[in-house]
Amino acid sequence: MKGLPLTGIEVHNRPEIALRVAMPGVPMMLWLNNDPRHMRQARTPADRARIARRMHVVTAYKWLRDRFQEGLPPTAVTVIPNCLEPLPAPPTVRENLIVFAGRVVADKGADAFVAACARVLPGLPGWSAEMVGADRFSPNAPDTPFLTALRPAAAAAGVALRGHQPHDAVLNAMRRAAIIVVPSRWPEPFGLVALEAMACGAAVICSPRGGLPEVGGDVVLYAEPEPDTLAAAIRTLAHDPVRRTAMGRAGVARAQEFGVDRAVAALAQLRRTGGDL
Repeated sequence: MKGLPLTGIEVHNRPEIALRVAMPGVPMMLWLNNDPRHMRQARTPADRARIARRMHVVTAYKWLRDRFQEGLPPTAVTVIPNCLEPLPAPPTVRENLIVFAGRVVADKGADAFVAACARVLPGLPGWSAEMVGADRFSPNAPDTPFLTALRPAAAAAGVALRGHQPHDAVLNAMRRAAIIVVPSRWPEPFGLVALEAMACGAAVICSPRGGLPEVGGDVVLYAEPEPDTLAAAIRTLAHDPVRRTAMGRAGVARAQEFGVDRAVAALAQLRRTGGDL
């Protein structure tokens, strides 16, 4: 508001704007929630060095911190991970259900999931699979050429396409599922779907790319997002209910490390110190 002192500026994911509005004597923080090397005025080491000289950089994940720092002398970057609100305790009984949740696009490995299910479902009587999501985060998301091609493959594989669903319905599918697969091909900056799946108590299979290993630690099963590799991982867990239960419990415990209270405390401290932790 006019007349109030400017105590600091925070900009998310827009280095070019942060550089434009930075002022001498005013604490400046640039939050990076995606790979900076794909952002204007942050693509090269020289670009990122200029940013580091003028402001404090905050990332949601260590993987993004490393992407920013690579090629630079050591520079201060604070990591404050994404977080979750507390979720209800997971159910003790789960369906023999395999779930993919997220955008139904090639980058997320949606086609690899369908192909993997085509390989394993015939040998898993009593099991089913479904995909929750669409190309976009909207109930009116159109069918893309990718989705149009995927529909008959999913039908032949026995995979139900549920389309876009409200967040509560997505979490409900995760709570029902015995196995959740996060087969992202692109390097996820973090992987919130994997964290939600863990918090819901499912056994999680995920790609080892990007920031996903930061989320999953040693409590998920990693598999490259290729049909044969995913099929082998799904088959392994489907035949091992004891392991699934142990993974679900370990996932819930790990998800609690990403609680919102910790993130709020870290953010408050960062703001008090103007980016100097």
